[in-house]
Amino acid sequence: MLDHAGQVNVFLVAGLLEPGGFLAPDGTPDMAGLRAVLRERIAELPALRKRAAQAGRRHHWVETMPDVEHHIRLVEPVDGLMGLEARCAGLMSQPLALDRPMWEILVVPGAVTGGLGIVLRIHHAVADGMTAAVIVQRLFDPGEPAERTASALAPAGAPQHRPRMDVRRILRRLGTGLYRIRKTLWGHGVGRTVLLGERSTHHGVAFLRTDIEALESAVRPKGATVNDGLLAASAAGFRAALMAAGEPVPAWLPVSEPVALRRRGTAANQVGVMLVRLPLGEPDPDERLRLIAEQTRVEKPQARDQGTLEFMRGPVGARIMDRLGRRQHLVGGFVTNVPGPEGTFRLAGAPVVALWPVAVLAGNVRLGVAAVSYAGNLCCGIHFDASNVPGDVFAQAMGEELGRLGG
Repeated sequence: MLDHAGQVNVFLVAGLLEPGGFLAPDGTPDMAGLRAVLRERIAELPALRKRAAQAGRRHHWVETMPDVEHHIRLVEPVDGLMGLEARCAGLMSQPLALDRPMWEILVVPGAVTGGLGIVLRIHHAVADGMTAAVIVQRLFDPGEPAERTASALAPAGAPQHRPRMDVRRILRRLGTGLYRIRKTLWGHGVGRTVLLGERSTHHGVAFLRTDIEALESAVRPKGATVNDGLLAASAAGFRAALMAAGEPVPAWLPVSEPVALRRRGTAANQVGVMLVRLPLGEPDPDERLRLIAEQTRVEKPQARDQGTLEFMRGPVGARIMDRLGRRQHLVGGFVTNVPGPEGTFRLAGAPVVALWPVAVLAGNVRLGVAAVSYAGNLCCGIHFDASNVPGDVFAQAMGEELGRLGG
């Protein structure tokens, strides 16, 4: 499952709740009521009812009904949103128990005045980002927007007709696969930098929000998408962080971004990988956006056509990839963007007014950005090694660039 000391391979989502349902007007949670509601939904989610059992050197899934008293817990209060960020940062180095289903929901008092924080953690062995997004929305109260989202994110049905064999496409995919394997093994697009290296145990998390409609309206006339805007804002963050660390800013910084694939079979993780070279050396923000959009228009369809990264198509390859990742210089960071619901959520009757994802830092990468669209906002979680990377500088610069792009 590729957990290491100080690094757990866990997808985390944090949110803020207002009074309603299980949450009383004075902010007091009815934990028994929350557990009763979620117990019924967990019974319909097989991914949350299995634990990993070891047999020799391998693991297999065993059906286990979770103990909701353990998995859904009230934890110590925090001091506002910054306290919730700090709590999430600490959780990114705390492993989930292997003798139970690998997920938990934490109710966090004090995260917002008059309300609560909520934190959901799901191990990536259980689900990739897209699958986790479906699980999250199915834990929340059902409704028309959530049902539309579930349909949109659920595995697509089998095609009516088997496509004819395309020899040229097969040869092209083979060539691309060999190229990606070579890049994975020997790629060296990033030099020595604070962005890569052994990580400390001191994690940091910062949350950002920006109006998604304003962002889309601003970037679309420039031939770019909201995701291109996210990458451009991340580029501003990387540029500022490197300058604050006293490092020279490279002309280009390659980053990795997952790409959702058409669901096939029962595997929990089905994602492609798109490499995007962020033009950090370009001083004009609009030109940076254009250069990024130019790349993603080509790279995203190719990543979807090629499918899962070759080294992640089996346990042996995943172990090789894990070892390579600890000393790789192919990418300098991660950026993840997961589609959100069309509407807003409630949890056991309590309105969810904000939602942020936090992605795992894998290999030797020390900073990553995860984003989801929610309640009219693009919500970004920045996760970084606080002992080595000026993540607060990154977050400030990224937030300012999002504001400029959406202004």
